Amino acid sequence: MIKKKEILKLRNEKKYNINYVDGFILSQKLKKFFRYDKNSDSHGNYRVSSLYFDTPSDKALMQNMSGINQREKFRIRYYNNDLSFIRLERKIKINGRCAKQTALLSKTDVQKILDGEINFLLQKDDALAIEFYSKLRGQLLKPKTIVTYDREAFIYHPGNVRITIDRNLRTTTKIDVFMQINKHINVSDGLAVLEIKYDEFLPDLVKMAVCLDNRPLTAYSKYIVSRKYD
Repeated sequence: MIKKKEILKLRNEKKYNINYVDGFILSQKLKKFFRYDKNSDSHGNYRVSSLYFDTPSDKALMQNMSGINQREKFRIRYYNNDLSFIRLERKIKINGRCAKQTALLSKTDVQKILDGEINFLLQKDDALAIEFYSKLRGQLLKPKTIVTYDREAFIYHPGNVRITIDRNLRTTTKIDVFMQINKHINVSDGLAVLEIKYDEFLPDLVKMAVCLDNRPLTAYSKYIVSRKYD
């Protein structure tokens, strides 16, 4: 029996480009009000490593740059250097709100995908894995770039709020090293990214805690930034 795809739960998302001083000040403030994500280390951080896929004509990249109201990206992601927990993710954006669907992959699964051996996805009994297979075949999706960064994450249950500060954005097009520790190109340019995700409302406490003067909302995309270094 095929496992159904997760029901789309659209969430609001706000992004701000900030500098390292902003990031330090925010971090000190947020620690007073919110708790760290459960997957964080003692300093509240963890490393995110993602492998992004796109078509030969870079459909996802072009739609992202154009701000198309309804778009998707496929990526494979793991955290820190833990290859025992890897996820296939489909990131969806609809009219400015976002959602994510996930399916588990093993290290062996990922290596097969990197080697172009994808028929096993049809045996996954998971709707997202089968959809990924159809896009790999039908749209000729291919791995394009690796994106890694260091994330400091906070959560606040009212409003289902998640606040993250992403630093040290790095990238490489050497796809075969996705599951290895590798030196990537640092493309952060001294900037960090503040992201705030929430369901239907943003509590006043969060608004106060993340308030930054003269920091406009941005449509910053780590994928777009990394593709500049192809």
